[in-house]
Amino acid sequence: MSQDAPQKDDSEKRSANRRAGLRRLLSLVAPYRLRFLLACLFLMLASAVGLSYPQFVRIAINRGLGAETSGEDGQTAPEVASWLPDFELRDIALILLGLFAMQAVFTWIRHYLMSWLGARAVADVRRSVIDRLVRLPPEWIEQRHTGELVGRIAGDVSTLEGAVGSELSMAVRNVVQLVGGLTLLFTVNVELTLFMLLVVPPMTISIMIFARRIRSRSRRVQDELGKTNARVQEILSGLSAVQIFQQEERESALYAAGVEETFSVALNLAKWRASFFAISSFSGFASIAMVIGYGARMNMPAGDLTAFLLYTSIVAVALASLTSLWAAIERASGATERLFEIIDTTPELRSPDSPVSMPPGPLQLTLEDVHFRYAARPDAKVLKGVSLTMNAGDTFALVGPSGSGKSSLASLIPRLYDIEGGNIALNGASLRELSLEDLRKEIAVVPQEPTLFSGTIAENIAYGDPSASRDRIVAAAKAACAHEFILSFPDGYETLCGERGVQLSGGQRQRLAIARALLVPARILVLDEATSHLDTESEATIHHNLQEAARERLVILIAHRLSTVRDCDQILVLVDGEVRERGRHDELMAKQGVYAGLVRQQSA
Repeated sequence: MSQDAPQKDDSEKRSANRRAGLRRLLSLVAPYRLRFLLACLFLMLASAVGLSYPQFVRIAINRGLGAETSGEDGQTAPEVASWLPDFELRDIALILLGLFAMQAVFTWIRHYLMSWLGARAVADVRRSVIDRLVRLPPEWIEQRHTGELVGRIAGDVSTLEGAVGSELSMAVRNVVQLVGGLTLLFTVNVELTLFMLLVVPPMTISIMIFARRIRSRSRRVQDELGKTNARVQEILSGLSAVQIFQQEERESALYAAGVEETFSVALNLAKWRASFFAISSFSGFASIAMVIGYGARMNMPAGDLTAFLLYTSIVAVALASLTSLWAAIERASGATERLFEIIDTTPELRSPDSPVSMPPGPLQLTLEDVHFRYAARPDAKVLKGVSLTMNAGDTFALVGPSGSGKSSLASLIPRLYDIEGGNIALNGASLRELSLEDLRKEIAVVPQEPTLFSGTIAENIAYGDPSASRDRIVAAAKAACAHEFILSFPDGYETLCGERGVQLSGGQRQRLAIARALLVPARILVLDEATSHLDTESEATIHHNLQEAARERLVILIAHRLSTVRDCDQILVLVDGEVRERGRHDELMAKQGVYAGLVRQQSA
């Protein structure tokens, strides 16, 4: 009992997830239900034509053999084609050609409409996924492989497109043909139809069992593909490190091992799929063989038996297709689940339901007994009771050994992470009370390794304000000592930066990032080792320009190179997440404490 209960729970959970996935799949079509219904209309018209042609074949054969009005015992039988009394066999052939032409037109319209629905649903899902991803906090992304997320957007969305654009309509078509074919079979011969129905259900049950097995194995293949995609992402992101440390063979071997594991799982899936299609095919054709034997025993008219065989073929093909399509739709429902896991994620870090307005007055940033730890490292407390007050017009410096919490403290100000305890307030309003949009308008951050996009230099500088004029872009570039090197390129400000700015040096990327921060009217400017790649002359010029900017802004510098913080209004020394010292450069040097020791180490 204790072992069966977990298995039952897992089975119920899988069934619930499958139903939820199917509902989600259908919900993608719901906004376009009229177009879907129109596609179904043409689908039914095409299916109706397909179901009518065996009747014409029946009439033609019976007329050709003179069996139209002769029963099995030679007695007069009811007229089977009273609505076609004057048509010759040639006329029936022409009617069939016309019907097939109509079916082709109906099929084209249905295919176009369903393809439109598939492409539209995919576009909607892609938009929804990215719309959610860009709003999730960095911590959510950090706990997952980027390659896996990219794989979901690429692979799972393609699965969805096939399901909505093709497999869903094919399933509806086969249901129509299955029901219509069975109905017409009863009109041809009731006894033979009942015999066929005794044969088909056991075959159908075995096929459905295979469909479930295939779904679970298909999901495992998708998971393995996600892992290999994540590995590729890591290799490409750190390609220079791979080559510098001569780990090409190791990375190739690790990736090859992942590929082989994926191949093994895919091969297992291929065996199950092969068995699935073989059984489906056998079920259809075995039923036809049995019908031929039983019908011959009944001495049915040739036309009736032919029509019955054609309808049996339609039913068998529809049944076999339905089982394979069901497996495909189940795969799509699994892909839908995975995509909606992202779309349905509610970020824990978000704007309040009723945000307060930014309080007026001169800017003041206050930290009161702030405690913080990363969710991925719950045992390591990063900040321990940090308290300080900063005002506009001041330049603050955060210094200390690596891992002391400087960058973590800076990331809390734009609320990229939420604090564990204490409070951070802007003009007296807690950051959690402000909308993220209002808060982040006040803050510009320049990280040590800035992010540039693959557009032009001008587009990257104006990233925070795409409507900025060229004069403002140039002024920001000049303040960041970037104008001269930009003009040295043949295309100037229209020079493409390349993916992640790979066409530029580290110092050039940093200067563009500083220009981007200076362009926006943010009142808080955070520079996290923002000049670490610059030469001394450029660094001195930029710091002079930042002092000019600090007259209206609050500037927070995070620095290892202590020569850059000598003129700051306040220097905070962080050690193990605590503020050990604070004051101006001369005051801290006179104390001969941690700061003075760091300065002596760098001087040495």
